[in-house]
Amino acid sequence: MTIRVLLADDHRMFRETLGLLLGMEADIQITGEAGTGTEFLELLRTAPPDVAVLDINLPDMSGIELAQYVSSNHPGVGIVALSGYSDRMFVEEMLKAGARAYVLKAAGGDDLVRAIRAVHQGQAFLSPEIAGALLPRSPTAQAEGPPPLSVLSKREQEVLALVAAGHSSEEIAQALGITAATANVHRRNLKAKLGLRSVAELTRYAI
Repeated sequence: MTIRVLLADDHRMFRETLGLLLGMEADIQITGEAGTGTEFLELLRTAPPDVAVLDINLPDMSGIELAQYVSSNHPGVGIVALSGYSDRMFVEEMLKAGARAYVLKAAGGDDLVRAIRAVHQGQAFLSPEIAGALLPRSPTAQAEGPPPLSVLSKREQEVLALVAAGHSSEEIAQALGITAATANVHRRNLKAKLGLRSVAELTRYAI
């Protein structure tokens, strides 16, 4: 059985290299490539794949958001996270969002092939290099600080900057061409993603 794969990564050369690599496998077919979250969602709508390979960093939204959308709206599509980040937080967030595999870009191509096949069979796969990131923390380990800015989508970063500048939801909505309700949703998502509770904390984080 051929595994239909949809790739999402913002670097064209990297996508083309992956396409050549995966195209050499008899049981894998690349059905589409996307450089943005918007392009990915359009391809997902028109030709749902068996497995989606998602980069965490995309220009318009994060791979975490895309994974959440795929999990909710296309539960039959397996998700492989392909990232340059080995931080525990990124791994956990992608797995919580619905990814069944997490592969580092620094890993060999064989890891990605194994991950795609494993996810298609309903199994999980982690690059060996990041397995240690998910080991239980030592009771004496210091708590981690807020996650890096790259965990946020471009729009969330825009909202964060406006929140930090003291703008209300109505003012944010007007500045970004969205509704006040959508602005409020972004504010709640920011607090949840960053583990912060107040506007003051968001402001300190932005600074």
